Amino acid sequence: MTDRRQVSHLLRRLTFGPTSAEVDAAVRAGYDATVERLLRPVASPDPPPLETAPAAGDSREQRQAARKAQREQVTVLTRWWLTRMVAGGAAEKLTFFWHGHWATSVQKVRSAPLMLAQQQTFRRYGWGDTGPLVRAMLRDPALILWLDGQKNTRKAPNENLAREVMELFTLGAGAYTEADVKAGARVLTGWQVDRATGRTRLVPRRHDDQPVTLLGRDAVQGVDAYADLLVRHPAHVPFVAGRLWARYGGPGTPPPGVAAAGRTTTALLKAVCTAPEFAATAGTLVKQPVEWLIGALRHLALPPEGAEPVLRALGQVPLRPPSVGGWPEGAAWLTTSSTLTRLRAGQKLAARAEVDGLTGADRLDALADRLVVDGWSDRTRAALSGTKDPEKLLALGLASPEYAVH
Repeated sequence: MTDRRQVSHLLRRLTFGPTSAEVDAAVRAGYDATVERLLRPVASPDPPPLETAPAAGDSREQRQAARKAQREQVTVLTRWWLTRMVAGGAAEKLTFFWHGHWATSVQKVRSAPLMLAQQQTFRRYGWGDTGPLVRAMLRDPALILWLDGQKNTRKAPNENLAREVMELFTLGAGAYTEADVKAGARVLTGWQVDRATGRTRLVPRRHDDQPVTLLGRDAVQGVDAYADLLVRHPAHVPFVAGRLWARYGGPGTPPPGVAAAGRTTTALLKAVCTAPEFAATAGTLVKQPVEWLIGALRHLALPPEGAEPVLRALGQVPLRPPSVGGWPEGAAWLTTSSTLTRLRAGQKLAARAEVDGLTGADRLDALADRLVVDGWSDRTRAALSGTKDPEKLLALGLASPEYAVH
């Protein structure tokens, strides 16, 4: 029989939070079979209905109407994505990982359709070889707008996209030179976003078509050649492996066997979850607010109504990373303020939830089972044991240190 704690740990990392019934099913299936099932790519979902926003126009009223329509589209997309996250599975967790990795904010992009298109790129390419993903992202309209690719012309090269693609997305700091940044920017000149169609195109008169020396290679031309250099660079796989380990494994450097899996995301994730060191990482990662809230909704069998205000209060709203570096990680989410916010949110969630089974002498064990917590520390158990009211007990469990980490 597969160890229940092992499987619970696996499911907490690969999904947004398993239910007790999902853990039971995974125990019966076995650890290896569960890994294979969770890492099996799934078809991209049908997109939400995003009605075409009116053109901005010249008048103040037309501009206001266009901005209102854009905001409404963003709300529709955010709620659709949160609903998909609550539905479970590993696919949306991976999509959210890539969203934080290739961090792009709708506040500058100002287009829900372009943000959705970027999401669908993550869903289509995010499971496989990183080569096609990097090729697609160098042409991604939302990313180009976010990192000022529109301003990158042969007469006035803009280095933002080239720099961040190497430092934050593919290679890491120290793996490239300032000369590489300048050369990469030249390769990326001329790519423009047509907001009317939501597509990118290369404008020849704005593009520097002269070959460059880039990352140690001469005569480099074109976006695809640049993308291929990035994913073949010796720093690329260790960099991606490190990012995946940081979000799915634990703090510190990943075990050597993870990077040895190659540059296919599914193989890398499988290496993370089957590494001998993986089991010991339980309880070492702090849940990001999205992970905390979606997990709570799943554990309490609640829909995501009212999720956006909670996430705003906690400091993490999908589609709105604070910078190109994405959201903070680790202890940054464990402040006194965030604990109080989680407690208030937990009280509201508990008021909507079914609380049967949380009133008897075994209520703390029942609470741990409901929230898929492996156990309570002596301090937490002492704090919970005097609570008889089931709603208050549930709210305290959601705000507990044991629930804040996974």
